[in-house]
Amino acid sequence: MHTDKEEDYWTQRYDGKETGWDIGYPSTPLKTYIDQLTDKTIKIIIPGAGNAYEAEYLWQQGFTNVYVLDISPAPLGMFQKRNPDFPQTQLLLENFFDHQGQYDLILEQTFFCSFVPTDKNRFAYAERIQMLLKTNGKLVGVWFDIPLTYSMEKRPFGGDKDLYLTYLTNYLDPVVFEPCYNSIPPRQGNELFGIFKKRGP
Repeated sequence: MHTDKEEDYWTQRYDGKETGWDIGYPSTPLKTYIDQLTDKTIKIIIPGAGNAYEAEYLWQQGFTNVYVLDISPAPLGMFQKRNPDFPQTQLLLENFFDHQGQYDLILEQTFFCSFVPTDKNRFAYAERIQMLLKTNGKLVGVWFDIPLTYSMEKRPFGGDKDLYLTYLTNYLDPVVFEPCYNSIPPRQGNELFGIFKKRGP
């Protein structure tokens, strides 16, 4: 992926307040999942986090080992203003496809649907997720269940369950991947909720 081009695109969207995907609070499916987690020491990353309301919620609930990754400095700066106590070392201005690390949990809030939907990029996403997960680590999140558009100006890009599984099951084992029952009203019927485990050796 072309880092500079992607960074410019997303920074312009934030600067121009063209953030229709931003609901202003943690999405219900992820909040519900977070609420049943009991170990607050697990290492969690949210890639392509944007304004990262899920990370803010995790932090408020006492999860200390939370990392926020985005390619644009704009949302990271806004997150820091809202959460001045959040450790700066856990705010990562990086391209996800270059990131190194090991995590118990990766939270996916439609990040997969934000980058150019080539086979190369989507397989690279699945491979990077697998690399970043510890043994028995999980990818948990929400994917848009909407027709795939290739218009570069109409992000997020969509897909459907079978299409996503084409990429993800090369590296991960699905535990749950079904239509989301607790989407926010404007997204009802347009989201899939998934839990995937890192495949063993």
